[in-house]
Amino acid sequence: MASIPTLETEIFPLNLGGNTFGWTSDRVGSEAVLDGFVAAGGNFVDTADAYSAWAPGNKGGESETIIGDWMAARGNRDGLVIATKVGALEGRKGLAPDNVRAAVDDSLRRLRTDRIDLYYAHYDDQDRPIEEIAATFDGLVRDGRIRAIGMSNFTPERMRAWLEAAAAEGLTAPVAIQPEYNLVARHRYETDYAPIAASAGVAVFPYYALASGFLSGKYRTPADLEQSVRGGRAEGHLNAQGLGVVDALVAVADEHGAAPATVALAWLLAKGATAPLASARTTEQLPDLMAAATLALTDAQVAALDKASAPFA
Repeated sequence: MASIPTLETEIFPLNLGGNTFGWTSDRVGSEAVLDGFVAAGGNFVDTADAYSAWAPGNKGGESETIIGDWMAARGNRDGLVIATKVGALEGRKGLAPDNVRAAVDDSLRRLRTDRIDLYYAHYDDQDRPIEEIAATFDGLVRDGRIRAIGMSNFTPERMRAWLEAAAAEGLTAPVAIQPEYNLVARHRYETDYAPIAASAGVAVFPYYALASGFLSGKYRTPADLEQSVRGGRAEGHLNAQGLGVVDALVAVADEHGAAPATVALAWLLAKGATAPLASARTTEQLPDLMAAATLALTDAQVAALDKASAPFA
């Protein structure tokens, strides 16, 4: 098990992404995935107020609503760690104090809960002074609406500035970051964000952990991309270097009798990620994700994956 600094609850080392809820998974399918995740030992669910506004007919808040209704029906809120985000939803964009306070109340209502365990600034708002943002989020902790603060899609400079402002003013500091990091997206995290994580001691929850499904090994040709609504997001990886990474994943997976997706997530854990983010459209996809928590890669296997993904480092 892993943990988030300042939160007493231990978390399963896989963060279930809620971006598919209300999009590629309908309500019934979403609840089945959530049930399967918890039954397998999972307890850490990630969403955002903007999920899934991009789907036809949606306006945002669908994922939070599904999660909230599911928790209410199951009566399991106290056994879960729920993360959500503010800043990207149309009508609630930006991090102005009044907007953040209104957005958190909206999320609490949709989630049908009295607190959010981890609340992210989804995107930076560079029109706002970082000291103001730090004070706004600190206020949410102090009044009990959120338990911990996270940063996503901030530049390294603004992340450091927030941490420094919190230290200087005695405010609640962010304890988690959510960067893009996977075997075909290494350079920016390892160069810019890993040093912040190490120096500040924050938890790291990488998104696009499977590179939009590419690292599952299911996309090998342009025709494969057409088999999934999300296939287009993996198109940029269909080249010699990307497929070389998949070949290395398959080789390691075969040594363990595991799936490539399991190995890709286990590599992130071996690299120090606290709990990679991955989503499941169906319950059939869950076992490969959950298995990463107990798959121990050897040093040689990690080195082989490092070598194959070196063009992306």
